[in-house]
Amino acid sequence: MIRVARIATGLALCASLAACGGGLFGHHDKKKAAVKELAPARITTIGVNAYLWRATLDTLSFMTIAHTDSNGGVIVTEWYVNPAVQTERMKASVSILDQDLRADAIRVSTARQVLQNGQWVDTSVAAGTNQKLEEVILQKARDLRRNAAG
Repeated sequence: MIRVARIATGLALCASLAACGGGLFGHHDKKKAAVKELAPARITTIGVNAYLWRATLDTLSFMTIAHTDSNGGVIVTEWYVNPAVQTERMKASVSILDQDLRADAIRVSTARQVLQNGQWVDTSVAAGTNQKLEEVILQKARDLRRNAAG
């Protein structure tokens, strides 16, 4: 009689545990499934942060690339003339300064020229242009990282 009571108690305990946790050997990773994990912030197979590198190339893809150095983290474009404004051209240079995906790991420099009397003349770049490009590249890099996790 005692043995039957112990077996009944054991079965009741197993049943209550199964009800609480998704089966007798339940899935203990419910929190992991709810929280999407990110891919590593440091992927450096090319010498610099791969997310920043890819995001920079994607962001500047409308411009012709003049020079790239993936080990040094430098991308330089040719002069780009906007078809809507034929009297103005821009050039960009991006340096990736760190192997980590961080806001201070990228520096953008832009140059602008206007056409005056048949000659291209250097002029100032609109305030915030470099910072805006940095923000676009960083956001794209973060999106690439998030998408790499699956």
